Amino acid sequence: MDTTNKEETMPELGSDWAELTQECLINILGRVSLEQRWRGAMLVCKSWLQACKEPCLNSVFDLQPHFESARWWTPEFERRVDSILQSVVDWSAGSLRHIRTTHCSNHSLSFVAQRCPNLEVLSIKSCPNVTDSSMADIAFRCPMIRELDISYCHEISHESLVLIGRNCPNLKILKRNLINWLDPSEHAGVVPDEYLKTCPQDGNSEAAAIGKSMPDLEHLELRFSKVSAKGFALISVGCPNLEYLDLFGCVNLTSRDIENATSNLKNLKEIKKPNFYIPRSVFHTERYGHWRLYDERFQTDVFRI
Repeated sequence: MDTTNKEETMPELGSDWAELTQECLINILGRVSLEQRWRGAMLVCKSWLQACKEPCLNSVFDLQPHFESARWWTPEFERRVDSILQSVVDWSAGSLRHIRTTHCSNHSLSFVAQRCPNLEVLSIKSCPNVTDSSMADIAFRCPMIRELDISYCHEISHESLVLIGRNCPNLKILKRNLINWLDPSEHAGVVPDEYLKTCPQDGNSEAAAIGKSMPDLEHLELRFSKVSAKGFALISVGCPNLEYLDLFGCVNLTSRDIENATSNLKNLKEIKKPNFYIPRSVFHTERYGHWRLYDERFQTDVFRI
């Protein structure tokens, strides 16, 4: 084997990446995350910036994996999220189909509604300033939605659920989890105290909206909802195709309530029940009688002496 001067026949390692064809560059950028493009690729040169604006690279907007700090519950951070989201919406040229973010505003959501008629997935967990106003825009302008996550959005009411249900016939997945109001210490230092106190109280109104307007739901999450047996019965009757139910922390539901309501859900494959340690301070003893009733209600031995 000839081993003479291999360096002369090998390509230079310092090739100019700016000279890559547009097709090749888009192919490469499509393999990295949105965050990597914004923090790195877009800053390389003008040709890379233009490539990052290609609609095919902006059909998915996913920032949710990065939100775990109290510093993000600020107006400044919300404005940054809005700015990025609106840029991606513009660049997508109507092709944006998946949005997963946190701490966006009414303004940016309404912008999404106007520009993204083919939106299929909308996940906006922990958006303290999103209200029924922008959700109405989404309901009327984005009929293709099949998955909606409005968990921890305390300013969104049952009225939005009704509009989404009526105008988005493809909806199969709804996540409407609430912050753990039974044990606020779980969120201490991350979620502002004033926001913890705004936890929605109308669990049955939301249940009625779901049961009456979302007949094709297959996946439903209602963690820490204040829904009662009456409201849950409306869901089980109105959503016969449910396959997955998450009721963790729904302390107003007993095992008997759940068993009775789900008996007609023939497709139900998995259910997470409300089993949860309930601090004594949460309830008034006169409402349920003596402490032994807690053992029956929550299926636990924590109160048994």
